[in-house]
Amino acid sequence: MDLASYADLVVELVNTQDPAQDSLRDLDTLQDLLKIRPHLSGRLSRRDLDAMRDLRTELRAIFESAAAGDHERAIERLNALLIQHPIHPQVSGHDGQDWHVHLTEGGSVPDRYAAGASMGLAVYISDHGIERLGICQAPGCANVYFDTAGSRSPGCCSEDCAGRADVAAYPARRRESADAEIRSGDVSR
Repeated sequence: MDLASYADLVVELVNTQDPAQDSLRDLDTLQDLLKIRPHLSGRLSRRDLDAMRDLRTELRAIFESAAAGDHERAIERLNALLIQHPIHPQVSGHDGQDWHVHLTEGGSVPDRYAAGASMGLAVYISDHGIERLGICQAPGCANVYFDTAGSRSPGCCSEDCAGRADVAAYPARRRESADAEIRSGDVSR
């Protein structure tokens, strides 16, 4: 198992908090979030929901610190999560795959989620750099993302958001162009 793949848990959880709506509002929506990760399923309680919301806030704070350029603070926050939710690796071989590392399945659902997400984020940052963590700058979006493509607009989580950001920025670009023409004396239009 590629431990960096656990970093996707971070984005999946943090992005449940949309500016318009919290999609982690009850136990059913938490269960929906966990469906794609069967190894994280289990009995859930209101306490688990609250713990997942708290984890979401802590993980978002890492992205906010990174986006603000405070990389040391982002790493402090991540290290605190790694200490609070230690991982327990285990070598496994199944489904015809070679031996590989998994995280053990002990503890509550939020603890297992936090351990996997924190470890995945730590590996991701170690492999790719903390500069690859971002918060979408498109109007109406605050999703976090890993800048893996390099082709999307800087500061956007998806091509859709990049398009919205470009459309929103167009009037400002026109004003800047008109202002530049006025300053240069080229107002022949």
